[in-house]
Amino acid sequence: MNKIEIYTKSYCPYCVRAKALLDAKGLSYQEYEVSTDRARLQEMVERSNRRTVPQVFLNNQHIGGSDDLAVAESSGLLDELLGLQLDIAAQQ
Repeated sequence: MNKIEIYTKSYCPYCVRAKALLDAKGLSYQEYEVSTDRARLQEMVERSNRRTVPQVFLNNQHIGGSDDLAVAESSGLLDELLGLQLDIAAQQ
């Protein structure tokens, strides 16, 4: 089971876009809303070395922000990291 974590702010359109991509793939994720949680925000910065949201992690590996997630999806990297290509190949 993959562990997906996403740090967000409620008013962030990029966060909405990243979550929509994950939702469209049917993926479960743990969301950390950092608008008013300074400790979580600091945790995000320490983990990602970035101050912008969203920040996405897959199995503790930093994927990046919304644009990075979209690039990973379009290149097939996201499915590879999730192990989905192995599942598809096994079904054929």
